[in-house]
Amino acid sequence: MNDTKNRYVTVLWEARAKAGREAEMKAIMTAAVTPSRNDLGNIDYEAHEVEGKPGTFIIYERWEDQDALDRHLNAPRMQKLVPQLLELMEGSIEEGIRLLKPFRPAQ
Repeated sequence: MNDTKNRYVTVLWEARAKAGREAEMKAIMTAAVTPSRNDLGNIDYEAHEVEGKPGTFIIYERWEDQDALDRHLNAPRMQKLVPQLLELMEGSIEEGIRLLKPFRPAQ
């Protein structure tokens, strides 16, 4: 088993589309999945729509370390994506971000 020793970074991001903009937001988020998975240092990148809450989306992503996440967030395509998402979603991107800290049993 690969020992990550809690170095990896897990992000859970939840966002809600503005009324009538759900399909547009879902399409933009869908288009971001494959390029994000191909970013250096990506372990996992999955997009979800919350069951029973159309227009509420969650991205679950894991990165080898903070540097990998920072490279992803600063990629030119992400810099173009953020303004598009802000136009389609309620609230801010930061409001929906949760950084998860892993913990494991001691052997």
